[in-house]
Amino acid sequence: MESMQSERVLVLGASDNPERYSHKAMIMLQQHGYTPVLVHPRIECINGIPVHHSLAEVQDIDTLTVYVNPQLSDKMKDEILNLGAKRVIFNPGTENESLKEELIKKGVEVEYACTLVLLSTGQF
Repeated sequence: MESMQSERVLVLGASDNPERYSHKAMIMLQQHGYTPVLVHPRIECINGIPVHHSLAEVQDIDTLTVYVNPQLSDKMKDEILNLGAKRVIFNPGTENESLKEELIKKGVEVEYACTLVLLSTGQF
C-alpha cells in the first residue's frame, strides 16, 4: 500500500469537534499517510488544515468519504458526480442508494463502510 500514500481523501462533512467521526477520520487518514482534503460550508481551518467551503473548490480527489446525511448529499449530487473521485465511501448513516447507483454508472467504486474501520483494519 506504500504507493497510495499520497492519495487525496476528501472528507465531506469535516468537523472541528474531536468527538465527531469525520474529525477522527481526518486524524486517522493523516496517521496513515493520506492527504485529507476537508469540506465544510462554515469552518475555515481544522488542525491547521484549510477547509474548502464547497466541493466545487476541490480537484484531484482519489477517494471521497461521506459524513453528511442523504438529504444533504442529494443536494450536492451533481458536484459529487463531477468530483472525479475513483471511490466513494458512504459511512454509516450516510447511505444514499440513488447516488450510489449514479456513481456506479460513472465507473466509480462505491462502498457502504466505515472509514475508521477500513483504516484500522488495513482495508482502506
